[in-house]
Amino acid sequence: MCPSARTTPGGDVRTRLRQLRRRLLTPSMSETLLSVRGFHVKSPQARDRLESIGRFFLTGYGEAAEARRPRDVEAALEAISPMYQGFAYEGAAMGHAVRDGLPVGGRDHVAGFLAGRADRHIYMAYVGVGWAMARLPRMRWGSLHAPDPLLRWLVLDGYGFHQAYFRTSSYVHKHYVEQRFPWPGDRGGHAARVIDQGIGRACWFVGGADPEVVARLLHGFPGNRQADLWAGAGLAATYAGAADQAELERFWELAGPYRRFVAQGAAFAAAARVRADLVVPHNELATEVFCGMDAAAATKVTDEARAGLPADGETPQYAAWRDRIIDTFAAAGRV
Repeated sequence: MCPSARTTPGGDVRTRLRQLRRRLLTPSMSETLLSVRGFHVKSPQARDRLESIGRFFLTGYGEAAEARRPRDVEAALEAISPMYQGFAYEGAAMGHAVRDGLPVGGRDHVAGFLAGRADRHIYMAYVGVGWAMARLPRMRWGSLHAPDPLLRWLVLDGYGFHQAYFRTSSYVHKHYVEQRFPWPGDRGGHAARVIDQGIGRACWFVGGADPEVVARLLHGFPGNRQADLWAGAGLAATYAGAADQAELERFWELAGPYRRFVAQGAAFAAAARVRADLVVPHNELATEVFCGMDAAAATKVTDEARAGLPADGETPQYAAWRDRIIDTFAAAGRV
């Protein structure tokens, strides 16, 4: 028998190599602690929710880093509770995308992942690919898999979230703007807008899900960026939670002229939850507060807005889709 194929008490060599790859590629769980990140702590309960999200994200990432085949992660991810399962799929998508971007180890990890149960989590998976983009050199971005012409823009949301989460001083407090960001089909600066959606989503975490703190962060940005930032924060408040009804209502009040954008972000969150069959009570509460309807109805708004979208042009399909949703909520009085 070849020495490389021998079985050892700790498992065969291939298993050990996969475990080593997981240890080398996966960030420390301590990176998700609000105290390490320097984020606001509103309460022990909110802290636990936000830190648990990070922990399950890294759990998914680690499963992907170790997996022999992309879909080998499914059993572990499906065992996670509905509250956190989407985040685990997001982390797994990042792990697979990082492996796609490495110069060794093969390609098509994300493609294989999305061919299985991850298709139900495609919104979160594309966001996870954006996390990987932030960790890979630009010369490797061409290896990333996000073929859907509409949803591929969500990769930029993931990129923006990552940068605001890990480079908070620059992206949140100093309002850093990406210069000449390379993105196919971006003819009018729309890439920066979707990155801002991700930054706004991260602000919900930076502010510890405290409506007063998060609103203060968002209001500190230049006025021409706030609509997209509020949309991202509304998405996070709806999908991730960590706020009660009174706090959500206060956040809605503080949004002022940006309420229709908060509603649009909440509808995106509802659509992601409904598609994955992961709706929990908090999602219903947030869509009622922000959209004036339940999660299923908010999802229907996003679905109807997709019908008959014009081809990409000066305005990308993704921007036109968002605008239709925003206009629907504005017409319904969510202003």
